[in-house]
Amino acid sequence: MPFETKYFGKDKLDSKWFEREFLSSKLEAFNNIINDSQYGFFHITKNESLISSCEKIFDQFSDKKTFVQVGIGGSSLGPEMLHSSLGNGERNFIFLNNIDPDRTWNQLKNIDLDSTLFYFVSKSGGTAETMSGLAIVAHLLEEKNIPKSEWNKYMVFATDPKNSQLLDLGNELNIKCLEIPSNVGGRFSVLTPVGFLPAIFDGIDIKLLVRGAEVIKEDLLNSDLDKNLLLQSASFIYGLYKEHNIHQTVFMPYSSMLRDLSFWFVQLWAESLGKRNNLNGEVVNTGLTPIPAYGATDQHSQVQLFMEGPFDKLALIIEVDQFAHDFSLNNSFEQKSLKRLAPFSLGQLMKAEHQGTLKALEQNNRAYLNIKISKCNEINIGGLIMYFESLTALMGHYFNINPFDQPGVEAGKQFAYEWLDGANKA
Repeated sequence: MPFETKYFGKDKLDSKWFEREFLSSKLEAFNNIINDSQYGFFHITKNESLISSCEKIFDQFSDKKTFVQVGIGGSSLGPEMLHSSLGNGERNFIFLNNIDPDRTWNQLKNIDLDSTLFYFVSKSGGTAETMSGLAIVAHLLEEKNIPKSEWNKYMVFATDPKNSQLLDLGNELNIKCLEIPSNVGGRFSVLTPVGFLPAIFDGIDIKLLVRGAEVIKEDLLNSDLDKNLLLQSASFIYGLYKEHNIHQTVFMPYSSMLRDLSFWFVQLWAESLGKRNNLNGEVVNTGLTPIPAYGATDQHSQVQLFMEGPFDKLALIIEVDQFAHDFSLNNSFEQKSLKRLAPFSLGQLMKAEHQGTLKALEQNNRAYLNIKISKCNEINIGGLIMYFESLTALMGHYFNINPFDQPGVEAGKQFAYEWLDGANKA
């Protein structure tokens, strides 16, 4: 097993959630999900053409010094997470991931168009926020008198390969279009060209990323049910929800490099599991509310709530066993706090804070799931991505809801366009 796990609070749950017959039924259900052609996230890592298509684009644009990802939600959160956790920092990365005019102006005010590649990502090909970014970039190119016939030197698209306005525009302007597979939803799409292309420009080995996702599958499909990482995690989470009304999930990596993993998880968890209706059409208004955090910073803010607030939270903690770099805290000061730190390193202090949090959670009878990875690298990040995507899909089965749609999001989009139509008429 590539990850070490520790479940605190599991012994307080009814054993029915972990009985062989129950877990066998859940493993069968998971296999049915991942082998349903509607949902491609699990097997998409075997599609080598998605990697090679991105490598070809990189070869064409490898001289670009700035990479601008234009997208929102799943079209940006995954790439941002890969950038902050694994990127080598040799290129300038900009994520146009919102439509705030002031922020957008600050991001683009000093941009050198000739050394920049703009990557527009929208599976539907009509996402308002992404299309607004396209309109802005088109205006920048027009201001420099760059004809449309040359826009393919500055832009690459990623969208659905069959039905997409962005695909149509790409064909019209002879702009390269990478594929977001039709059966992979946006929040499950980081292991597709959505994340692959920016990762390559960021010096990330995407083949190792995919390998990590493949390696973890053995644990997710393990027929030894007591050792099946996926089933044990899902039943632990669901048992806490059913028996103790623990309906909030604190996602807290002890690593600044993994801070954006929390925000990627928030969308995946909230958009997938927050649903009004179950699969029987009944109104259930269910879901598990994700809370982003990271250690040790949030020990000085949110942890007070986690320790002494309502008993409605599960802490999902990511531990990094080995850091790539470290700093000695050896010093000659006489102050007590500094002398106490002198024998240790910064990495050891982080480990101490992490272990202190676990012990404090235990003493306060607060449930947690601790996942230890050996180091922050492509193999482990790929494994974490596949694990959490699979866990989310299976939790949908536990809750008897569809984890792959987002009707609440679609309603907001519709009302936004209605407002714009009304403003235009006025």
